[in-house]
Amino acid sequence: MFNLERWQEIFEAIRKNKLRTFLTGLSVASGIFILVILLGIGQGMQNGVQQQFENDATNRISVWTNVTSVEYKGLNPGRRIEMDNRDYNLAINKNKDKLEYKSGVYSRWGQLTTFNKESGSYRVEGVHGDYQFLENETLVVGRYINQGDVNNYEKHAVIGNQVYLDLFKGKDALGEYIDVAGIKFKVVGVYSDPGGEREETRIFIPISTAQRVYNAGDKLRSLAFTLEKHDSYEDALAASEAFSAQLEADLKTKHTIAPTDDRAVNVNNSLENAKKFYDLNKMIRWFFWGVGICTIIAGVVGVSNIMLIIVKERTKEIGIRKAIGAEPWSIIGMILHESIFVTAIAGFIGLIFSLFLLQIAGPFIEMDYIKNPSVDFSVAITTVVILVIAGAIAGFFPAYRAANIKPIEALRDE
Repeated sequence: MFNLERWQEIFEAIRKNKLRTFLTGLSVASGIFILVILLGIGQGMQNGVQQQFENDATNRISVWTNVTSVEYKGLNPGRRIEMDNRDYNLAINKNKDKLEYKSGVYSRWGQLTTFNKESGSYRVEGVHGDYQFLENETLVVGRYINQGDVNNYEKHAVIGNQVYLDLFKGKDALGEYIDVAGIKFKVVGVYSDPGGEREETRIFIPISTAQRVYNAGDKLRSLAFTLEKHDSYEDALAASEAFSAQLEADLKTKHTIAPTDDRAVNVNNSLENAKKFYDLNKMIRWFFWGVGICTIIAGVVGVSNIMLIIVKERTKEIGIRKAIGAEPWSIIGMILHESIFVTAIAGFIGLIFSLFLLQIAGPFIEMDYIKNPSVDFSVAITTVVILVIAGAIAGFFPAYRAANIKPIEALRDE
């Protein structure tokens, strides 16, 4: 029930102690502000991680080789391991029922590419047709590399959107020929990539053509796979880990590499990486919650101390109220009412200011692993609940003390 007299008492107490009330509210507002900002940063980290993994297929497994680091079967360390088509064929023949997309890759960096008077230096990658889906690319116009291109050693090229803008300046590129390191390739498609400009400065050609024009024989720089979808994340992760381990073991056996050598064969499992990042992000968010809650507790302690001072100052008044018949619950309600009011108003100010800051500045924050820090509606509701609880906790002990004051002792208080 609305009690006008109680509200008048609250505002009168605030008016008489403006500075004390302001400093008390500031501590609560700061706590809520810090909590919401930290949670916003935590959400921004999650957004950034999600964007990083959206650049490629979410369940991609990539394999590349390096030099050996362990002596094995009389072979010295330092041998450079090179994969070839047989490694690729072994992997796909052994896992036909498990694979969704697959591709071998042969790449060359810094290839001078020209069209008419325009030129640029780009990475050229020989791939199979599935590589479009492994890279999560979208065709803007035309088509991607297909199996016919691979089988017939076609000099066809799919160029990134940035390459298209650099060389063609917005003009139609399909059917035109570009010169890549002195070799003419026909443009059959233009793609875009969620990774942005960095990923769109590449040119894809058939894997067989790349191996032939660069005198690579049957050599490959890397392998890339995705597995068939599973019903749950746990099943997908288990299958991905098993496939990665088996693939690594097969390559080590074929190339006579020590099982303990952790440098010669490198397997990157995006599902495993995603799990590590999300687990780390979850821990960071819990840490942020802890820091924010501790800051709010510090503010609540300040409010509670102020309410104890108020109870002490109003001891005689409370004694008179009880002497004329005031019930203990009405005394408790009076103290709790003021405590919750001060805490809630200060907390809402901190909440609104933090949400406003995130709304204004958040969209402009674009880093590798932090993107658009923000908080959702559920977080806002949670902070409101925290405010009410904090106000109740801050006022409970002073209210309990006030309710237990004996009228005689209160009237004697000076």
